[in-house]
Amino acid sequence: MGAVDLERLPPPDRIEIAFAGRSNVGKSSLINALTNQKGLARASGEPGRTRELNFFDIEDSELRIVDLPGYGYAKAPKDVVEKWTRLTRAFLRGRVNLKRVYLLIDSRHGLKKVDESIMDVFDESAVSYQIVLTKTDKIKPPAVKRITEETAAAVIKRPAAFPRVLSTSSAKRDGVDELRAEIAALAKLG
Repeated sequence: MGAVDLERLPPPDRIEIAFAGRSNVGKSSLINALTNQKGLARASGEPGRTRELNFFDIEDSELRIVDLPGYGYAKAPKDVVEKWTRLTRAFLRGRVNLKRVYLLIDSRHGLKKVDESIMDVFDESAVSYQIVLTKTDKIKPPAVKRITEETAAAVIKRPAAFPRVLSTSSAKRDGVDELRAEIAALAKLG
């Protein structure tokens, strides 16, 4: 289900994990890879397509995945982008069943100022988050190692950041099972 305002959120009756990231970072592709469903989250070549909070209940579990609107770029009027931003911040601050946000970062570009701004929001809201590098198939293994180490060093002092950085490729499924195992462990802690 999708929600464009707080009144339309599903009840907080399941453990939730959320995915956040700049537009076109590969959120939909990673959600689809994690759930083994090609069309669950709609992937698009056009940045900024996710314009609401999208909720996916996982069958036979107490887990719900939340796909947050992308940030940093969108072909939308400024007031619409501001509305998405306000909705996302309100969701993050008030969702008691939200266990972790996975902040996706394109491994080819690393952390940008806009990502650091979002991490500031997570830190201020005391929302646990973990960095997940995406699209690692697009760079060479030594570059993946370097960007993983640089990213881990950049988040080590952030109060709400989980200290381990994961590297993934939805296309080649690298790191997908590892991320799925971490999500399953969070769901068990409930």
